[in-house]
Amino acid sequence: MEEFYSLQGEGHNTGQAAYFIRIGGCDVGCHWCDVKEAWNAGIFSPVPVDQIIQQAASYAAKAIVVTGGEPLMYNLDYLCQGLKKEGIRCFLETSGSHPMSGQWDWVCLSPKKDGPPDSSIFPQADELKMIIYEQEDFSWAEENAGKVNKNCLLFLQPEWSRMKQMIPLMVNYIKEHPKWRISLQSHKFMHIP
Repeated sequence: MEEFYSLQGEGHNTGQAAYFIRIGGCDVGCHWCDVKEAWNAGIFSPVPVDQIIQQAASYAAKAIVVTGGEPLMYNLDYLCQGLKKEGIRCFLETSGSHPMSGQWDWVCLSPKKDGPPDSSIFPQADELKMIIYEQEDFSWAEENAGKVNKNCLLFLQPEWSRMKQMIPLMVNYIKEHPKWRISLQSHKFMHIP
C-alpha cells in the first residue's frame, strides 16, 4: 500500500527510526481501524519485492517495520531474506490471524477479537499490544497475555478516538496489574506519519 521513512510511534520501540512497509489487504476489519484504506489489497498496484528491499536499504536506519492491513496474509519469507542480506533488522506488526512467515527480529502481536491469532504466533511474540476501546477489552487482554511467552512485553494502548475515556481506566488497571505497560500513539501527538 505504502512505504515511508519515519519514527516508530508506539509500543516498545517508540522513537526509533525505521522504514515502514504497509502491506495492503486485511481480513480482520476492526471497526475502529485507522487505516481502513489498507483493507482492499486490490486497489493498490503490486510493487516488486526487490524494489522494496532496495528502497529500504537506501535509508540510514537499518530497521524496517512491516505492517498492514494484515501482513501475514502473504508469505514474507523472500522479503525478510532480502532485507537480512542488506543487514536490515525486521520488525513485524500483526494481528496474528494467519500463520507466521518471514524471519523477524521483533514481533509485535496485536490480537483482534474479530480475527483471533493463530496459536503458533503466541510463542513468537516479543510484544503484546492490546488495543483498549471499551471496558471489556481488559479481559480480552488478559486472555491473550496468558498465551504469550514469559519474556513477552505487555502493553495496553487506548484506541485513538476513545483515548480520553480509556486512559484513566488504563492507568488504574496498570496500577492494579503492573505486568502491563501503557503505549500511546506518539506519532499522532507529534503529527508525523
